Amino acid sequence: MQTRELGTSGLEVSAIGLGCMGMSDFYGAHDEAQSLETLRHAVDSGVSFWDTSDIYGPKTNELLVGRALEGIRDRVVLATKFGILRNDAGDFVGVDSSPAYVREACDASLKRLGVDHIDLYYQHRVDPETPIEDTVGAMAQLVEEGKVRYLGLSEASPDTLRRACTVHPIAALQTEYSLWSRDVEAEILPACRKLGVGLVPYSPLGRGFLSGQIKSIDDLDEDDWRRSNPRFQGENFVKNLELVAKIEQLADDKSCRPAQLALAWLLAQGDDVVPIPGTRSAKRLAENAAAVDIALSADELAAIDAILPPDAAAGLRYPEAQMSLLNA
Repeated sequence: MQTRELGTSGLEVSAIGLGCMGMSDFYGAHDEAQSLETLRHAVDSGVSFWDTSDIYGPKTNELLVGRALEGIRDRVVLATKFGILRNDAGDFVGVDSSPAYVREACDASLKRLGVDHIDLYYQHRVDPETPIEDTVGAMAQLVEEGKVRYLGLSEASPDTLRRACTVHPIAALQTEYSLWSRDVEAEILPACRKLGVGLVPYSPLGRGFLSGQIKSIDDLDEDDWRRSNPRFQGENFVKNLELVAKIEQLADDKSCRPAQLALAWLLAQGDDVVPIPGTRSAKRLAENAAAVDIALSADELAAIDAILPPDAAAGLRYPEAQMSLLNA
């Protein structure tokens, strides 16, 4: 596995990371034993940049990752997040990035993960009630105390990112970025590069759509959150299937899997881009990791851009209520 530095932070991570959310939440049925096997396979394969959050489960994903870390903590770059609130029933009840909550959330995550420090600690969503300077100031105190090594933001606007960087260096901005979510290219990615901040794309496979494995809404479990996602509904679903067919043809021409093509395209956007595809399967993890060895020529990149321009996907990337939480 190749490695990359997140911006100019000095934090080196595997070129492809692992999003752990789906091992515990949102994407239907899950199997902890299978997930633990996949996590251990990941670290043995060099996929050592793991991403979780206190809201996944809620909280159970951090417990799962903590179990997987036993005996291998020093081989993993561990990222988790705070700021989105869910109750014990799993309902979303708001956001909180007040300084007091930053400390409370960090201590709780450390305990669940069974570690003495978090390598990369993200604010999961920007809190409109708390100035970003106050939030990052509290996060910076965690760095001073050795509880956290590097700081990150998720779904923050360029202005918020700039303000955050005046308080403490920000190693990474996490946001959705893929062949069907390219809006970050206009302002967010340039801002990251100007500020020396790495970009960590989540959902780099379009929540699994770009893998080519989803052909019908019936391929998703009844409790799969994606059923409520606008891009998986009605006419949008049909139009987005047409995009996937084009990706499949490009991948076939390249003798690789559609998911590998989508990841190779992201990796080609710059050495400061580190996607974190999620999977519960060791087989899929191995396929994703192999994308680092796929080189796309200038002509191939131009062909992809022509077929899948920034506005290609049909539908919003979240339901309306959740779009309101995106600071970008």
